[in-house]
Amino acid sequence: MAIPISISNFTPLTFLYLLLLPLPISSVNITDLLLSYPDLSDFTSLLTTTAVAADLSGRSSVTLLVVPNAYLRTATAELRPSSTNLADVLRYHVLLEYLSLSDLRLIPPTGKLVTTLFQTTGRADGNANSGSVNITFDASSSAVTFHSPTSNATMLSLIKTLPYNVSILSLNSLLIPYNLDLMASETRPPLGLNITKALIDGHNFNVAASMLTASGVVSEFEADEAGAGITLFVPTDAAFADLPSSVKFQSLPADKKAVVLRFHVLHSYYPLGSLESIVNPIYPTLATEQNGAGSFTVNISRANGSVAIDTGLVLASITQTVFDQNPVAIFGVSKVLLPKEYFGRNPIEENKPSDGGGVMASAQPPDIALSPGNSPGMYGPSSHLSAPPGLELRSAAAVVMVLRIFLSLSRLLKKAEKLLMCKKKKLILAFRNEMYN
Repeated sequence: MAIPISISNFTPLTFLYLLLLPLPISSVNITDLLLSYPDLSDFTSLLTTTAVAADLSGRSSVTLLVVPNAYLRTATAELRPSSTNLADVLRYHVLLEYLSLSDLRLIPPTGKLVTTLFQTTGRADGNANSGSVNITFDASSSAVTFHSPTSNATMLSLIKTLPYNVSILSLNSLLIPYNLDLMASETRPPLGLNITKALIDGHNFNVAASMLTASGVVSEFEADEAGAGITLFVPTDAAFADLPSSVKFQSLPADKKAVVLRFHVLHSYYPLGSLESIVNPIYPTLATEQNGAGSFTVNISRANGSVAIDTGLVLASITQTVFDQNPVAIFGVSKVLLPKEYFGRNPIEENKPSDGGGVMASAQPPDIALSPGNSPGMYGPSSHLSAPPGLELRSAAAVVMVLRIFLSLSRLLKKAEKLLMCKKKKLILAFRNEMYN
């Protein structure tokens, strides 16, 4: 049955607003995507057995560089890396930016430096850009080449693409990060760090320690230490005391309170140095994994000499390092991180003035220095990591397209209005003629 839709109030401005609404990004299981390609079975198996597949869960806007079985078996037979460092090699093949074929063809001759998942482990040699891959495009041969400081690989083909979310490209060789001892074992502290005890020993996190224990989520966090590690942003006792009375955090149901606590955790180990190098990316949290990609994310940037975490409602800063040893990083933060998904419907009022950051009705983004999109040379100096997901050009093009559509609709409506006026005048004249005749 057809459903009538009233469009009497549907204006070009309404249409523009609908077009500008963000589209939800579905969570994608990359290993499931690869299962339909038998020639990539070895690479898929390595992603699963090394836990790198778990690192990819909840991430969006990535480009995965895969190596077919024949090339991969040759490379692993020659290199014979340890299982731990093989995982880092695989993380080096995950680019934290979505790159389509058209994006690759637009790369300038100097190349484009793109951050990898390996950079987030804190084990990359920052002085040599070993956490990044440089990409070049040869217009004469249409060849796309991926460069590490110690190896190169040529793109064979595009395997699969989910626009603005996941791109999978095949290469003819493994890429090896700079200064990575393939035979060495990764040094990690014994698993099973007691996070609650670490917070209590910090002498300023008693409220957070009690909430983590009461909610039971601390056991989830400690279980995640065995994978890619975790990074916790823990509000100080003063941060909880400074919550405005309009924020009913303690009144939330237990399940929602647990989601807010997961919102304070990143599902990877990020030492302070890595956080300080980030230029305004949006990062998923453990709450993202539970509620779907694109939700419960935080924006991390460097502002006023420290690391800032912006939720869209709250702008907090890292005040101290509680614990930082691979695979766990715990940082004290100045404010309780409130997700806009739970607290964004009604304006939040401050109880008292704040001298920097905090809960705001409309959080202002921090002033940051944008990194250059491309490196000056294949491995020239690089001051910042490239900002994933790196969609600035596509976003600008989309805005231009929407504006053109809006202008076209405006012109059409004006023409329609003129036609209606003409018809109205003709009808009036015809009516008058009838009356006089």
